[in-house]
Amino acid sequence: MGYVWVDAVIGNPFTGRKIVVKALVDTETMYTVIPRRIFEELQLPPRGKRKVKTAKGITELDICEGVVEIRGRSTPTLILVSDELDFTLIGITTLELLGLEVDPVTGELKEFVALLL
Repeated sequence: MGYVWVDAVIGNPFTGRKIVVKALVDTETMYTVIPRRIFEELQLPPRGKRKVKTAKGITELDICEGVVEIRGRSTPTLILVSDELDFTLIGITTLELLGLEVDPVTGELKEFVALLL
């Protein structure tokens, strides 16, 4: 399918500060991940640390609260902070909260209908 890049807005829900980013949608990643520079610029509120498994092994990342907006849809979500990535990753949890999914045929984001069974 290739890479799916989107324009996204990352925001601080408490100050209203926002930053526009080009983000990679990663359906294999649970959480959204931002570079530390964005965390610091937005002064996002820290919520502790979370152990995660990466290609380099298990590590511990800071976790914070933020707002993610894509295509006019906005949701509060937990965000991991990376000292290694220099771009934003949009994880599957954030996509689901936004009511979006990747269309495997077109490689584009599309609206999905949530199942409440």
